[in-house]
Amino acid sequence: MRECIVSILRQQWPRLLGLAAVIAASIAVSIAPPLVLQRAVDGLASGNIAPDALLLLGVLYFALCTVSGLIDTGRETLITVLGQKITHGVRSAMCRRLGRLPASYFVAQEPGQVTSLFVNDVDTLENLFDSGIVSMFADAFTIVSILAVVSHLSPGLGVLLLLCLPLLFLLTRYFQRRMLQAQLDNRRAIAKTNALIPETVANIRTIHLCQQEGYMHTRYLRAIRQSFAAMERSNFCDSIYSPIILTSGTAIICLMMALSVTSGTLQEFFGMTVGSVVALIAYVRRIFTPLEAIGMEIQSIQSAVAGIRRLQDFFALPLMPEVPKKRADEKAAASSKLPPLVIEDLAFGYGEEPDLFSHLSLTIREGEHVTLTGRTGIGKSTLFKLVLGFYAPRAGSIRIAGLAPAEIAERDRRRLIGCVWQEFCPVRGGIREQVTLGDPGISDEEVRQALALTGLLSLCQSLPQGLATPLKDAGFSQGQLQLLGIARAIVKHPRLLLLDEITASLDAATEKQVLAALKRAAQDRAVLSISHRLYETTGGRLLELRRP
Repeated sequence: MRECIVSILRQQWPRLLGLAAVIAASIAVSIAPPLVLQRAVDGLASGNIAPDALLLLGVLYFALCTVSGLIDTGRETLITVLGQKITHGVRSAMCRRLGRLPASYFVAQEPGQVTSLFVNDVDTLENLFDSGIVSMFADAFTIVSILAVVSHLSPGLGVLLLLCLPLLFLLTRYFQRRMLQAQLDNRRAIAKTNALIPETVANIRTIHLCQQEGYMHTRYLRAIRQSFAAMERSNFCDSIYSPIILTSGTAIICLMMALSVTSGTLQEFFGMTVGSVVALIAYVRRIFTPLEAIGMEIQSIQSAVAGIRRLQDFFALPLMPEVPKKRADEKAAASSKLPPLVIEDLAFGYGEEPDLFSHLSLTIREGEHVTLTGRTGIGKSTLFKLVLGFYAPRAGSIRIAGLAPAEIAERDRRRLIGCVWQEFCPVRGGIREQVTLGDPGISDEEVRQALALTGLLSLCQSLPQGLATPLKDAGFSQGQLQLLGIARAIVKHPRLLLLDEITASLDAATEKQVLAALKRAAQDRAVLSISHRLYETTGGRLLELRRP
């Protein structure tokens, strides 16, 4: 992740230079008004200032205040733009990595975790720059500059401030640690809540049927309460930090005034004149304003650090090897002569559990159909996921046209493997997008051929917008959605077709139509299925899975 941020910052160096110049100008202009005010007050107290000069000093004072406000606005604008550029670059880098992550990563993630990573955690990265590090950097330099001016005007007040700053720094570190832990706890609670939402949507019927609304309500309430409790701890720390800073500023001013009138030596040491008193009071208030702002910026930084730790874990994930294009083309050419599926001495089990199956070997050639049998939980769907590369086997190997699932290039995956699941998973868009999945390499003619093979072409062409008709407006039945899933699987003419109990939830009439479409789709292809009805229709071999 560090390399990614450095690369982005190198691309944004003109904005960084401009931001540094604006910050320097902002600090210089913010220091000037109290000095002008000191000159005017001292002139009035001594009576040695002309009215025209006093008017000029007044105009200069208000002009500097106005310019300071304008420069601060420009600074905040540049900081915001820079933060947005950085987050855009990070999201782009994450998207590039996302396409090269193994399927096992997505299987292991709870629903909503990846979305939370891209949205919530990357947003905290923007806060790290625009209302965190850069703002704190500017405020720290402002404090140093004010200390230098204050020490010049009043060495005694400069010493007081230098004595107080270490204590305030220790106080800031204490609140920093407390807020960091609170932000980490809040991030975990938000991730739990994000994971619950898609889980609820996916199982809403089961939840209602089993009357488990109360159970889900308890899970939501627990996650939300954890988030609220963490935010309350963070807000409490922030709420008492600011009053402590403001009270400290007032106490220092009172102590300075008390010490300056006790003796002539102390008065000389504190450099007290009427004008300097006014200027020093203004500077003390100004030095505690950025110090108070640092407290708010600490909260933003700690929130961002909690998110950045999750981003660092994402960038540390191992990627699938990137096959050079020439080598990929050579492998693709060689794979055309090899069987679509070869499984040799395969073994697999979840975690520390015993093997679901072991020493499993299977070869399927074009035109062959193998149906998996076995009791529920024996590993039929797991074998599909192994073939698709969702999991890595414990032992043995899987070769799809001579390639391991992880070695198959993205552009070749649909050409080698087509899969139809029990439930059709729609995507955003019309009928065309449901079949192509947004692949620009699939032509409308290929879409029509796939729909014709499943018997859906006439229906789709009769829709008001044809293939562009949104799926929600097409009014497809469950069986027609399964036919659409078959068209999606075969549109790229894959050599291997995986069918996972796709007729399980269909009535007899619809099942007959789907089986007829599958029989046409299975011709000249290797087929691995979990469907006794399909076996009875198309024939082939039976493979029974058993526990080792």
